[in-house]
Amino acid sequence: MGTLLKKSRNTSPSEIREGPYRSIFDTASDGLIITDLETSRVVDANPAACIRHGYSSEEFIGLQLTAFIHPDSQHGFSEQIRAFQSDGVFDIRVLDVCQDGSTFNAEWRGTALTYLNRPCLLGIIRDVSKRIHAEQLLHQRVEARTREQSTLLEVSHSLASTLELQPDLILKQLRGIMEYSHAVLFGLTDSTMSTLALRGCPGSSTERGPQQLEQGVLFQVRLEGPETQAALFNGHRPIRIADVYSADPDAKFLRLLLNGDAAVLLEGVRAWMWVPLAVKDRLLGGLGVAHTRRNYFTAHHAALALSLADQVAISMVNAELYEHTRALDALQERQHLAQNLHDAVNQSLFSAGLIAEVLPRLWERNPQEALHSLEDLRRLTRGALAEMRALLAELRPNTLTDTELGDLLRLLGNAFTGRTNIPVVVTVNGEGGLPAETQVTLYRICQEALNNIAKHAKASRVEIDLRYVSGGLDLHIRDNGHGFDPGKTTSGHYGLTMMHERAEAVGSVLAITSQPGQGTEVAIHWEVQESS
Repeated sequence: MGTLLKKSRNTSPSEIREGPYRSIFDTASDGLIITDLETSRVVDANPAACIRHGYSSEEFIGLQLTAFIHPDSQHGFSEQIRAFQSDGVFDIRVLDVCQDGSTFNAEWRGTALTYLNRPCLLGIIRDVSKRIHAEQLLHQRVEARTREQSTLLEVSHSLASTLELQPDLILKQLRGIMEYSHAVLFGLTDSTMSTLALRGCPGSSTERGPQQLEQGVLFQVRLEGPETQAALFNGHRPIRIADVYSADPDAKFLRLLLNGDAAVLLEGVRAWMWVPLAVKDRLLGGLGVAHTRRNYFTAHHAALALSLADQVAISMVNAELYEHTRALDALQERQHLAQNLHDAVNQSLFSAGLIAEVLPRLWERNPQEALHSLEDLRRLTRGALAEMRALLAELRPNTLTDTELGDLLRLLGNAFTGRTNIPVVVTVNGEGGLPAETQVTLYRICQEALNNIAKHAKASRVEIDLRYVSGGLDLHIRDNGHGFDPGKTTSGHYGLTMMHERAEAVGSVLAITSQPGQGTEVAIHWEVQESS
């Protein structure tokens, strides 16, 4: 066809109509249209062009271009015609309209031609609808995978920023990577599974489940014997059930397991997926996901859910370790907090690994966005290094007492920034020595304040101001987050209570100033006691 275009510039009308080029013109599989550039009318067209547009040759020849170029494409087409007359290049994708009103994506490429002593455009028209559809599907898949990776990264950040498990948030984030009718998060204690959270799809037939949960009716499932636990553990692999009411052995097992009150979880659904929450060989619970459509969950769904479940399992272990610290002495507490910091490093490295996996594809699609991801990767690795330094500090019992308090606060700030991407400015004025117990306590209070900021504040900046004054010091931790009403804190807010108790134990005064929309300030004043 390239030969035809090159030779057509010097081809006479009779050669096209009757000469050797006519057979090529008529038998070409692509549509060929000769258009008068002054009148914008079709002066000749081959059978492929006529058939694709749904016209006979007699009907098609003589048509204005506007008759078969979609209105949405006409402006761009006209601009291309004007540019073509000056630079001789014609290459555009437009939407063509058939005689019956249907449309298709057409790729037009053309060359100049003198026909019947008039300037014309010889256009080659190719239907690229399938190619564009394939490109759109590929784009949708890339967007879906990017969204999934982004959600998993967000989950990782959320779980790494707190030592307390947030079951409802986990199920909410799960919906960001897959659709479901309802999902339930189970925790395993001894041989009993209890619901930690249940989330349903509004308007679905399974909404009775979430209503029961809101009323305080929690499901408990008794596991009979180690065989049942082994079946749920399933080698740390998800179980996909195409139809919960089928004769499949997994479906029968599920119906026997979810009996009594828990049977409501099977009402109105067909497909079910069970994902174990496990660390090594220890089963901590499970994630159950249901859908009304039979055989809905794919292997890709299972892989995504398992990635999330593994992070949740680590978070559950962290939360468990955090609860244990309440009953331990100072040395045990340091050891467990160091373990939690170690887990935080794992979370940062996991997040960095997700970015590293997506980065090559992202670079091809959007280099600018890839540069941002590279910056995230750099921040995560620096944060992991800061977390590891904090870990080493806590693993050495003398480090928290032999290191200057200002240096310890900078270490906390760097680790916090690496984990949350929230900048922390640490200012130290003056210097002085502190009793060992006082220094460790102030370090712990600052650590807890940063954990609360990460969990609740949604801040974009944190300031830590340490000032040594005559006979003591003042320590201020400020954030520009959402703030709260100190008089309306929820019951069981262990973090604030623990900070007050710790401050009182070393003879310091702690005050928390906050109001909604105005951020929060934790102020600690400590003075040397005469008996010290």
